[in-house]
Amino acid sequence: MSTTPLFDQRQPFDRQRLARALSRLAERQIWIGTSSWKYEGWMGQVYSRERYQTRGGFSKKRFEAECLAEYARTFPIVCGDFSFYQFPSEQYWRRLFLSAPETLRFAFKVPEQITAKVFPSHARYGTRGGLANPSFLDAALFEELFLGPLVPYRERIATLILEFGTFSRAAYPNAHDFLRDLDRFLASIPRQFRYSVEIRNPEYLGGDYFACLRGQGVAHVFNAWSRMPELEAQIKLADAFTAEHTVCRALLRRGRSYENAVKLFSPYEEIKDPNPAGRQALRDLIEHSLNDRRAAFIFVNNRFEGSAPRTIEALAED
Repeated sequence: MSTTPLFDQRQPFDRQRLARALSRLAERQIWIGTSSWKYEGWMGQVYSRERYQTRGGFSKKRFEAECLAEYARTFPIVCGDFSFYQFPSEQYWRRLFLSAPETLRFAFKVPEQITAKVFPSHARYGTRGGLANPSFLDAALFEELFLGPLVPYRERIATLILEFGTFSRAAYPNAHDFLRDLDRFLASIPRQFRYSVEIRNPEYLGGDYFACLRGQGVAHVFNAWSRMPELEAQIKLADAFTAEHTVCRALLRRGRSYENAVKLFSPYEEIKDPNPAGRQALRDLIEHSLNDRRAAFIFVNNRFEGSAPRTIEALAED
């Protein structure tokens, strides 16, 4: 027996209608956007192909340089994942912020040079792979190379996200040791930005972790990820709302790897695996934030269901 999909992919994408719905939510401090934005699969939905034509053909270079301005015609906020892999230069930040209207808000991931205790054993890290990171939770380096260049744009930055990969027992025997280091770091960094923490160790999700964040006015990032509890379970945890703002990243279905999601969903034109429970958790988070009058920054990834714009469209219509 066939089942009716949660969202009919044959329907046209009405970006003007979506823009109005997201604008109304943003007025109530519910900001919904995507994780990253340079996806050619969104052509005909978020983006207009003719806008990026040069010499009779599509220019990928022009698209990647200019598409953020068109993105901002639909979405009020975006999460920049690129900053996880580098300390962007002042020139880079200037180009980025000039490429979009001042109304667009941003979240940025803090570089892994600050959040990785041990560099992964991966070819991308070269000789550093598997070695301890001497810059882990280095507050002075964080302020100098990351915060400093962002200060001129702080009014446009919704939050900065410290994403910590899964810690092995060798890296941290227990949550207490991690929270000791995290608390020391959070206590020493400037307060002109909102901060949020995303962890990948489900065993850390407890009273001590939430108390650490609450004591520093930092939000827990509710994250849908392959080895974390489902969003609905995280939202129900006691004291999980730790700051005056909250952050959610709908990244992956539990049990699915990133690599598998890329193969399954590329080029991210449509929803291929509806996640009703995950969507309901996002709705619950929105309702909770509205009731508490708490600003919420919600980011949906293509790998969550297959198409971040389509997932957000479905949420906005409910």
